Amino acid sequence: MWQQRVDVTPPYNFSHALARLALDPLISVDIAQQKVIVPLYIQNKPVAVTVESIGTKDEPSFLVTAPSPERKHEIMERVSHLFQWNTPLAPIHEHFQRTELQPLFTEYEGMPLILDFDLYFCLMKCLIHQQLNLKVATRLTERFVQTFGTQIGGVWFYPRPEDIAALSYDELKQLQLSGRKAEYIIDTSRLIAEGKLSLEELARKSEAETMEALLSVRGIGPWTVQNFLLFGLGRRNVFPKADIGLQRAVQRLLGLSERPSMKQMEELSKRWEPYLSYASLYLWRSIE
Repeated sequence: MWQQRVDVTPPYNFSHALARLALDPLISVDIAQQKVIVPLYIQNKPVAVTVESIGTKDEPSFLVTAPSPERKHEIMERVSHLFQWNTPLAPIHEHFQRTELQPLFTEYEGMPLILDFDLYFCLMKCLIHQQLNLKVATRLTERFVQTFGTQIGGVWFYPRPEDIAALSYDELKQLQLSGRKAEYIIDTSRLIAEGKLSLEELARKSEAETMEALLSVRGIGPWTVQNFLLFGLGRRNVFPKADIGLQRAVQRLLGLSERPSMKQMEELSKRWEPYLSYASLYLWRSIE
């Protein structure tokens, strides 16, 4: 057993982050103990890493626990990135105090942008969620992981691209996915497994380059790329304005009689730059 303490620049409200994570039935979250178990693949080996809050919003501190000290530097780098511990939230909070989103940033002050725990699975989840309501998409995603992933010590580890690449379309359709979506998921997984699409390389590219690379893949559209940029790569200025949930959140916040148009969403978003990802996050949180 190996542990390391990490102190983070305030404000950082882990309770708000855990509340969002707890919406995903695949993630092992303990609200009472303020901790979450993160399923990581380190050198292709599954490692369950526990992240536990031992501080407060104004004095944030965390205890990271892994089964052994092997590759601890890589683990800490991954966990720090996933939980965005090196991103000071105070300037972001201050920025939104001068906008329409001030009430949300006051209510959820210090809520960090937590990334999906696995880049490949993030892309698969985005594909599954395309054009589906959240409840149905969550159920299908859960079925996908429980069928093709691995559970170790009560923690779900996500499927690997080579595992999904080896499936037939019919095997995925048995989960109640559409035939076309099954093709998108398997074909994309094959590109990744064969090394023709490197998600790690995309992490080092610009947003425009990432958009260009992913849009060339059959079945991947702008909404999917935007969500991958936001929750996979942690880019700070992403606003999926076509997202119905975001539109509903804006409608509710501003007291509009109907959902805002794409033009209205675009005009609003200009005032929220350069932290559009946080605008998206806080708006989604307001209706969850």
